[in-house]
Amino acid sequence: MKPQTSKYFSAAILLILLATSAAFAQEQRAEQEQGKEHRRYKLIELGTFGGPNSYFTFISKPLNNQGVAAGMADTAVAANPPLCLLFPDCFLTHAFLWKDGAITDLGALPGIGGSFVNGINRNGLVVGMSLNGGSDPVLGLPYFDAVVWKDGQIIDLGTFGGPLSYSGAVNDQGQVVGFALNSTPDTFDLGDSCQNFPMPTQMRAFVWDRGVMRDLGTLGGTDSCALFINDRGQVAGNSFTNSTVNPGTQLPTLHPFFWDGYEMKDLGTLGGTLAFAQGINNRGQVAGASSLANDMTFHAFLWGKGKLTDFGTLGGNLVEVIGLNEAGDIVGKAELPGSLTHHAFLAKSGVMTDLGTQDGDPCSDAISINEKNQIVGYSEDCSGSFRHAFLWENGHMTDLNAFVPVGSNLTLTVATSINDSREIAAEGVLPNGDQRAVLLIPCNDEESDADSCKGDEDVANTPAKITGASLAPTPAQLNQPYRPLIDTKDRLRALWSNRGFRAYPQK
Repeated sequence: MKPQTSKYFSAAILLILLATSAAFAQEQRAEQEQGKEHRRYKLIELGTFGGPNSYFTFISKPLNNQGVAAGMADTAVAANPPLCLLFPDCFLTHAFLWKDGAITDLGALPGIGGSFVNGINRNGLVVGMSLNGGSDPVLGLPYFDAVVWKDGQIIDLGTFGGPLSYSGAVNDQGQVVGFALNSTPDTFDLGDSCQNFPMPTQMRAFVWDRGVMRDLGTLGGTDSCALFINDRGQVAGNSFTNSTVNPGTQLPTLHPFFWDGYEMKDLGTLGGTLAFAQGINNRGQVAGASSLANDMTFHAFLWGKGKLTDFGTLGGNLVEVIGLNEAGDIVGKAELPGSLTHHAFLAKSGVMTDLGTQDGDPCSDAISINEKNQIVGYSEDCSGSFRHAFLWENGHMTDLNAFVPVGSNLTLTVATSINDSREIAAEGVLPNGDQRAVLLIPCNDEESDADSCKGDEDVANTPAKITGASLAPTPAQLNQPYRPLIDTKDRLRALWSNRGFRAYPQK
């Protein structure tokens, strides 16, 4: 190469390198600015209908991408003593809709007047349950019907001839899935995979569409339930495959299913007799947890295109899948080696990542993930004595209490959902123990200096706000395997949702 040509060539290479370096620096600055964009939040406390508590559900989504939220709030009406089995604070709850700064009481079916929410779609259609006036003759628990709230009206979806029904999710087309009882007495019970108290008759998965409830049948056993539906009308749920009791579980074999509008497809297991669907996305992927051959160890899985992929655990025996996004990324909680503690995890591209905890807490739980891979949940002491809500992104876990305004007496304990607009539904507790549903709304540039907006510039110096007497967990807490949460909202939520308790055998 001639010297002159070499000089020009070197200069060209230098210009390319400089341009590449400048582009990389610009990309880094853009990423940093994007990170800052949602580092200031305005906290909105949603209040109640005269009673002590309000809260969101872990089921489906309580917050859509339009910033409209649906949840539950106590009324001032005291529940009769038998109803306190279902309403642990002994106040009737009503479903609510929050939109444009206003909270609306959605009411309930005529009669007792208690109602609950499980999800909301982009058009503001809300699904849930409402007490129907009946009750279990043995347990005394009230019966309920699946309902839809549309345009200010409540629609009773009815049953298949049995005493109750349940709606689990709604898609943007207005199709609803759940389960309804028929009139055939039942020996078996789907248990924590669908609900948390015994059912007197057979349970059948349904799709409700434009006023018609369709029985989806089963995989061969007596019972099934539908829990999730995507915008293509594809459904995921769980079903017994036979009526033969397995010695280890004392249940018939239970498999997750995928319904494509025509037939129920058996997704199988990872070798055991118990597996559960815990989410479906618009790509038709189903996430869940399955036992291995010994029925004592559970792994996370993702099903898609006819293949069941094993995501494993974090080294312990049990895993619970809770959230799934459109990319097929999964979040939840998994036990660590020794199975004495559990951590929030992200399962992505076949790899399960431990998200860690906050402030030295031994346990954490991830609940929701959006399309930007932002994750929310809570960090805790493993027993429910104290918790603080978190936002995880770009490898960093932020305590959401950093965004609580100065002078507020709220402690944010659980973040239940994050939408694609980075809005967060969470729950907080007041010093007297009352609970509040709250929203965290990202502040725009015009609001960045407003008193109502709080930044996280001093997160590192912000002490964790906790509920409980001490930040440091005791040895007894460290040795206690995780279990159903212990406060009012969680006990109530456990009765009405399939995610209130773990979906596998208790220790």
